Amino acid sequence: MAARNRGTELDLGWLVQVRVNQPAVLRRAAQIQTQRAVKKNWQAAWLLRAVSCIDLTTLSGDDTPSNVGRLCYKAKHPIREDLLKAMNMHDKGITTAAVCVYPARVVDAVKSLKAAGCDIPVASVATGFPAGQTALKTRLEEIRLAVEDGAREIDIVINRTLVLTGQWEGLYEEIRQCRQACGDAHMKTILGTGELGSLTNVYKASLVAMMAGSDFIKTSTGKEAVNATYPVGLVMVRAIRDFYWKTGCKVGFKPAGGIRTAKDALTWLSLMKEELGDEWLKPELFRLGASTLLADIERQIYHHVTGRYAAYYDLPMA
Repeated sequence: MAARNRGTELDLGWLVQVRVNQPAVLRRAAQIQTQRAVKKNWQAAWLLRAVSCIDLTTLSGDDTPSNVGRLCYKAKHPIREDLLKAMNMHDKGITTAAVCVYPARVVDAVKSLKAAGCDIPVASVATGFPAGQTALKTRLEEIRLAVEDGAREIDIVINRTLVLTGQWEGLYEEIRQCRQACGDAHMKTILGTGELGSLTNVYKASLVAMMAGSDFIKTSTGKEAVNATYPVGLVMVRAIRDFYWKTGCKVGFKPAGGIRTAKDALTWLSLMKEELGDEWLKPELFRLGASTLLADIERQIYHHVTGRYAAYYDLPMA
């Protein structure tokens, strides 16, 4: 992770001045999606970079210790060893950025990663995920318990009611308290953008989250009807850019929900490179929240190496 975001005082004057030009945002988002894709060796290199930025996730009601153990193994070995050797990348230590689980499964993940002999951090969702509608005291205790169990990153979810009703001071205070509860663990703040009503609210919520000390801002829980979209991502990364220009603090970005294909990953990487620059193309400042994305990336790399697409049995761990 990058250096911690210390946060700032809540600047309501900045929020009052916010205006989002929605037609311009939609045009720019469409432009990013229609750009010519990288090919061949360049595409393979970008896909491996995407792998290193994935928060490999399982957030299902039927998660078990064995499921989590399998996920952790895949996090350490995201691409088949022979494929990496064919690209001369087998000795580069390529893993996913983190493993993301429910608080109840943090102990299982920490144990599995320790047994595998790797230092991949465990991220835990918290604060009444996915709705964020439980009492603040309960949400804060959930963070503390996850950290005590070994989580090094916490993905909190905001109470969207505070955004929809314009209670910016209340939102700022809740996120500040979450930040304190995280202690040394890095905090990613999930905005639930599909439920915020407008791009202007997305920008304002992004600013408040960063002012309150979020190390990352994240689009979605993956449980909303609308999750990570490029217009929303564009608004959020421009909020990050504006916050950096004003404060000098670099905040990370994590799109999550609905990112399933290698093409999706390449588009998000392109957006980050063009809007924030190469520095935001590293896992310290960019993550992809996904559960099925890695399987498609591995298939594309298999095709790059062998010239054919993999059968189901060729990539059993995918």
